[in-house]
Amino acid sequence: MTKDLDYPVLWPVPTRWADNDHYGHVNNVTYYSYFDTAVNAWLIHATGTDIRDLPAIGVVAQTSCNFLGSITFPDLLRVGIRIARLGNSSISYDLAIFRDTGEALELAATGTFVHVYVDDESRKPVAIPEVIRLAAEPLVIQPAED
Repeated sequence: MTKDLDYPVLWPVPTRWADNDHYGHVNNVTYYSYFDTAVNAWLIHATGTDIRDLPAIGVVAQTSCNFLGSITFPDLLRVGIRIARLGNSSISYDLAIFRDTGEALELAATGTFVHVYVDDESRKPVAIPEVIRLAAEPLVIQPAED
């Protein structure tokens, strides 16, 4: 079972009034924006730079989400971030969305998110910028021993 301790980063993300759908819970597509917001906010914080100003930008090449529990406005969330693979030009994130009740973190979703770094102008894959790589390395999880 996924636990908050499995993630070295638990980035805070508040829900917004507009996130709820007609059925009274956060719409499924919004979970992806929480992933995107948490990863990019953490990158800006961890690198101490505006990642939009780097010569290489991370574009999302793949995402997935497994919905495990309902969330709603005004829930406060924590997005767990860890890195499953740190390649030459891509980073594969493992993510989890936890509802913060103030007493515990309740798992609401798990997912993946892949950034491929491309040249800002040509959009051709390039090496991950060094400032990003240095921030990402401590979050790489070790593969399970066979």
